[in-house]
Amino acid sequence: MIPDRQEQDADPNRPDSKWRRLYRYGGICSLIMVAIVPIQIVVFVVSPPPQTVEGWFKLFQESALLGLLSFELLFLLYGILSVPLSLSLYFALRRTNPPIAILYIALSMLSVVAVFTARPAFEMLHLSGQYAAATTEAQRAVCLAAGQSMLAIWHGTAFTVCYVLGSVTGLIVSLLMLQGKIFAKGIAYIRILSSVLDFTLFIPVIGLFLSIGSAVLLMIWNVLVGRRLLQMAREGPMLSTGSTR
Repeated sequence: MIPDRQEQDADPNRPDSKWRRLYRYGGICSLIMVAIVPIQIVVFVVSPPPQTVEGWFKLFQESALLGLLSFELLFLLYGILSVPLSLSLYFALRRTNPPIAILYIALSMLSVVAVFTARPAFEMLHLSGQYAAATTEAQRAVCLAAGQSMLAIWHGTAFTVCYVLGSVTGLIVSLLMLQGKIFAKGIAYIRILSSVLDFTLFIPVIGLFLSIGSAVLLMIWNVLVGRRLLQMAREGPMLSTGSTR
């Protein structure tokens, strides 16, 4: 007997066809996210981040765009794109393990909030303009102090929370993938390895180099997940007619 659409949509091992448009958006966002990391790396190579507040102000005054990119503006875009991706994964996997799926989406949204807190790029641009317009040493000193606060935020708690939550949510969504049959197991294992390598960033000296491997694996994961989500978006109409995969 061929299962009808309602029965198929209740199957935790099949993507819910009601969300196929969201799967498409999530898949597209996942593929766009792949390009952000290498672009940001190129920016760092072309214009290494300054080590002082005065250096940042000078960079922003010479080129506002380059200053924003060096202050990791692209990761704000990365955070925005991660919202449709996270939502599409949530709706695809929520019936596999509902409590874990809710935890995943909650922490994913908290991570997005953290990344916007951790990257005050436009605030730094505004301060650089005030510094350039300052006419007294006292005014410049105020701008420098405020700029130092922005750098403390850039390196501080919000960034660490965002980074750790990104790794933890990677492990959680991998668990959901392993428990279901919607995504290939290899996709989950790639994300697990990427999340584990994320934590090597905190190892002195070699941590930064090891974490590059995490970024490469994450890009591969985004490609595979994006492709699978786009496939699920196309499968929606077939599921409604009762065909099977």
